Amino acid sequence: MTHAERFTLEWLSQPADFKSQLIRDVRSGLIAKNRSLPSIYFYDDYGSELFEEITRLPEYYLTRAEAEILETHADNLIAAFRPVEMMEIGAGFARKTRILLDAMHTEGTGNCYVPVDVSDLALKHAGDSLTAAYPWLKVRAYVGDFLSDLHRVPRSGRRIVTFLGSTIGNLPPDERPRFLAEVAESLEPDDAFILGVDLVKDEATMVAAYSDAQGVSAAFNKNILTVINRHLGGDFPLDAFAHETRFEPDGMCMKQSLRALRDVTVHLTDIHLTVRISEGESIHTEWSCKFTKESVAAQLEAAGLTVAEILTDRQDRFALVVATR
Repeated sequence: MTHAERFTLEWLSQPADFKSQLIRDVRSGLIAKNRSLPSIYFYDDYGSELFEEITRLPEYYLTRAEAEILETHADNLIAAFRPVEMMEIGAGFARKTRILLDAMHTEGTGNCYVPVDVSDLALKHAGDSLTAAYPWLKVRAYVGDFLSDLHRVPRSGRRIVTFLGSTIGNLPPDERPRFLAEVAESLEPDDAFILGVDLVKDEATMVAAYSDAQGVSAAFNKNILTVINRHLGGDFPLDAFAHETRFEPDGMCMKQSLRALRDVTVHLTDIHLTVRISEGESIHTEWSCKFTKESVAAQLEAAGLTVAEILTDRQDRFALVVATR
């Protein structure tokens, strides 16, 4: 079977125009009383490289903890559910996916990987690298919105659906029920859903994960301004903003912001917008919400999902929640 036969890429819905969406998001976010910018704009090529670097930092325990759980339990999970295919939501570059794919191949249950992501470039990279590494693997990739398109993904049989990296923590709390309902609708009775969540722990450990000593997290946060400058003719001075992260216990969330170190007047010439930001004022850029085992189980059950088990790493920092419909 040729590479072209083993890797296909389709669009589930009409892709949004990046520039138009960026203009709408930036205009509404910067003129709001509480200024904000959507975290999706961190991820140009440089931002993606910075995030990969973050995942290797000693302070950023999330990736290592989740990989530890997968390496410990992947064989048992595959043996228990025997998926014909694995669907990954928000697949990105599919790094940790290989642990589950290796287990599927060893167990002989299936040979199909179905990634769903908003980025066709990330899906092309993942599809090319995985089909090159695994001559036995078929990749059916879909570009789509995981808040509305999951139930439209064609299936070839029983599946495991994964949403790893605690990416669910980046969703606004009011969007989580809609997302989990969409997941539930996409599942058949014999399917399984594996959700990665970062657990609440001591505040110092959580803050360090988003504000490392080397300053990579700060560069990643500020990159959102670079993206806006490039695409909208902006003149955000990066040295006028400081990276800030703090834990908000009421919502169990880490909040990332950019705080102005001086009065700043920003011109976005492409959209004829001038914004004056006062010293000390912040622009919110990302939520990274945390969970307890009880809170995540309650949210899954409210969406019609039944928690089968909760697996953690040795230090109880991170969890994989296994659920069924």
